[in-house]
Amino acid sequence: MKKNSKQHLFGGIVGEEQKAEEYDNDSSDEEDVRNTVGNIPLEWYNEFPHIGYDWQGKKIMKPATADELEKFLDKMDNPNFWRNVKDGQTGQNVILSDQELDIIQQIEAGHYPDKSYNPHEPWVDFFSHETMIHPVTRRPEHKRSFIPSKLEKEKVGKILHAIRMGWIKPRVPKDKTPKYYDLWVDNEKTESMALERRLKHHIPAPKLKLPGHAESYNPPPEYILTDEEKAAWENQEPETRKITFIPEKYPCLRLVPAYSRFINERFERCLDLYLCPRQRKMRVQVNPEDLIPKLPKPKDLQPFPTILSITYLGHTDMVRCISIESSGQFVASGSDDKTVRVWEVSTGRCMKMFEVLGTVKDLSWCPNANLCLLAVTVNSEVLLLNPGTGDKLIASNTDNMLNDFQPAEHTADNSLANWEAVSAEQYDNGFRLTVHLNKEVSHVAWHAKGDYFATVLPQGGNASVILHQVSKRRSQNPFRKSKGLVQCVAFHPIRPFLFVATQRYVRVYNLLKQELSKKLLTNCKWVSSIAVHPAGDNVIVGSYDSKLGWFDLDLSTKPYQTLRHHKKAIRQVCYHKSYPLFASASDDGTVIVCHGMVYNDLMQNPLIVPVKILHGHKVSKDLGVLDCQFHPAQPWLFSAGADHTVRLFT
Repeated sequence: MKKNSKQHLFGGIVGEEQKAEEYDNDSSDEEDVRNTVGNIPLEWYNEFPHIGYDWQGKKIMKPATADELEKFLDKMDNPNFWRNVKDGQTGQNVILSDQELDIIQQIEAGHYPDKSYNPHEPWVDFFSHETMIHPVTRRPEHKRSFIPSKLEKEKVGKILHAIRMGWIKPRVPKDKTPKYYDLWVDNEKTESMALERRLKHHIPAPKLKLPGHAESYNPPPEYILTDEEKAAWENQEPETRKITFIPEKYPCLRLVPAYSRFINERFERCLDLYLCPRQRKMRVQVNPEDLIPKLPKPKDLQPFPTILSITYLGHTDMVRCISIESSGQFVASGSDDKTVRVWEVSTGRCMKMFEVLGTVKDLSWCPNANLCLLAVTVNSEVLLLNPGTGDKLIASNTDNMLNDFQPAEHTADNSLANWEAVSAEQYDNGFRLTVHLNKEVSHVAWHAKGDYFATVLPQGGNASVILHQVSKRRSQNPFRKSKGLVQCVAFHPIRPFLFVATQRYVRVYNLLKQELSKKLLTNCKWVSSIAVHPAGDNVIVGSYDSKLGWFDLDLSTKPYQTLRHHKKAIRQVCYHKSYPLFASASDDGTVIVCHGMVYNDLMQNPLIVPVKILHGHKVSKDLGVLDCQFHPAQPWLFSAGADHTVRLFT
């Protein structure tokens, strides 16, 4: 019993010693890698006293850094100083062992890090050239190695079906036997075929250049070379000489010797005929009249304005703009003489004249037939006038509508525009409201319903286009940012679209969705005017580089047709409300009237035919016709020119 207990006791002690030795040299990653912050830039810890965290989450404090003097003393006293390396993770000095130094020296010398590694060991040829009895691997063969492939079966089936249908034909073996033909065969059939082929594919040789006066045996004296010209001719390269011989004069033909270069030139001619490739040119016989499109005669497209009927005289300076009342009874004109005149169309009598404080850049009648309002742009103001012409009831209703306005309790920001009532004296003269804007106004356009109108301020920046509402006397800027220098705007006659024409593009905005609907590429340098078809699907754009572009909005964003009939800049374009007519006014003093029929069938393209060139205006200061407008009901055209007149063509 004692012996067993003694063995048990010693056995327990030995076991404990073995356990202690087993875990002495064991280490974990957490203990070896003290800093657990990961692969991050250690510059992030420059401002902190610690350099990271150990595996228990405790801060690893930065060791005390020695100054330069201590480093120098350590370098001189410590023989192992050159082995010291600073650990970037912990900031402590580490002494390199002999094994680590050997690895560094091997890498610096360009060798393998391990000295014992031999890169030139003998090659063990596992797969020898000799046929082996036993397989290399004992893996059993896969099932798919002895079962037919379904994918291959489908491919073979497709190829078989294609061969049966005749889509894939077997290759015909080439006949390698040489083919000969009888050169001197006398068969009539073969002869006729050869002759026909020769006649059909005969390419005549280019003719030689005919001899001139210099080749004559008795040339004129001016063709005889002087001594200087002969010396210059001899010094030239043969390829650069204009003539290949020296002209000489002989008294009679029988004294002319043989031409020394005759054989050379004949040989070169034969080489040209033999070596120069020639090709047949297929000439197409085209009748020039067939290239001109078939257009109907202008007589078949009547009615359209043809003759000058009435000239409205009274302005003392160029007339910049005109506008026709919705009923067609009166026409208003604005001029550089600082006046606005209202004329009766049928008689040519001036019914009213309004004096303003500046040049009238643009004016427009309200399209609402129940209102008698005229918008006039003068400097940085928009004047709303009630001319009082026509039906007195409509004029009084217009005044009542304007007087019934009640200002809202919370007035909007009036930084864009300031609506102001006129004085009593101005009210008696026909003035009703004044809209003050920040910059000069160049264009005004009414909405079809007559309550809204838009103004264009070219120098307005982001507020280049401003919309105004007459009934509520408020103004708003529809755009946050202006894209280009705005030239003019136009409302769509039916849909809630706004056309904004800049120098190079016409942008179509949807006012309900408040987004850009289309962008038309005008292909011109500077847009001057824009007009929308009464149906709303077509637009014409005039430009200062004398181009007129017709756009079909359903077809493309590029011009369907571009007309270049004018010689100078186009100032204005316009559509007729009921007749298939459109016109363009130019600085060359003419107005061109065109027939523009738009069909209900979407598959049929619009028919555009120029029908009449209207003359009458004189060109003054390089300016011709500045504005043109159609009568709302009749096929009549009004035009305003730089010759101080307004003209009516019927």
